[in-house]
Amino acid sequence: MIPTATPSPAPAAQPDDRARKAAAVRGVASVAAMRDAIRDASRKLTIPSAVARFKTLDRAAFRAQAERGLPFMITGLVGRWPLCTVTPGMLRERFGDVGVRARVGDYINTAFAPDRAMRDMAMRDYLDLVAAGTDALPPYVGNLEINELNGMCHWPGYFSKMGPPRFWLGPAGTVTPLHCDYDDNIFAQVWGAKRIFLAPAHHDEFLYTREANPVLHGSPFDPEHPDFDTYPLARRATLIECTVNPGEMLYVPAGWYHQVRALTFSLSVNRWARAMPLALKGDPGLRAAGDTPPPSP
Repeated sequence: MIPTATPSPAPAAQPDDRARKAAAVRGVASVAAMRDAIRDASRKLTIPSAVARFKTLDRAAFRAQAERGLPFMITGLVGRWPLCTVTPGMLRERFGDVGVRARVGDYINTAFAPDRAMRDMAMRDYLDLVAAGTDALPPYVGNLEINELNGMCHWPGYFSKMGPPRFWLGPAGTVTPLHCDYDDNIFAQVWGAKRIFLAPAHHDEFLYTREANPVLHGSPFDPEHPDFDTYPLARRATLIECTVNPGEMLYVPAGWYHQVRALTFSLSVNRWARAMPLALKGDPGLRAAGDTPPPSP
């Protein structure tokens, strides 16, 4: 059932507390030091013009590729998931009573604000709202845990520790603006297609970034409609464009900026690792005291 009222949010954690908790989850002594190390590693990269593509990778092959610090696509994995057989109509029929939270209004320009507009509703009501097409910006179910769908996703064991699956559902035109997460990310496209722009971590110096929380930084620059008069340094940023199609999985290394637009009605799901990013190769200088590195695959 859908709750009739949303509980009052708990008091926001202080920045230092959030940073300490984020560091503890990832087994590092300092999130700030981890961010700096990611940028330093990024400066040593040769940035490709396109995202590399691979067929199904086992754990060892995935981790060896991820340690290079570059994004890449895996093409032979997600299409086997039971979730890929679920259509929008089946979402309505089988999961219509499931509660969702939709981003509404101008959720692009308020993407990193703590008070952006959200609306709680049932899945069928969300699908009806999308079909009505009355909003200037299509409503978006983004970054949401939907436990009822978890069992239909068969995640590979690429990471020793991951956060819960997060679902992204919406029509063509839904957008997640340019930002980076300081966690390794595997992003699975279940159905529909999405266009993604990617920029390396150290190019944050060209993207006018601001911290939303210790592991999330956002940028006001829009690579789809670049405004170089307002953001002249962005001319120096390297941006790679790719399209993630149904059944494909994109690896986004920690610290890489990315902007995502749905090209068609889409269902995606991602998970973030909860450990030191693989590109840092277990740097002992970053580890928290007493933290034991995971065993080699």
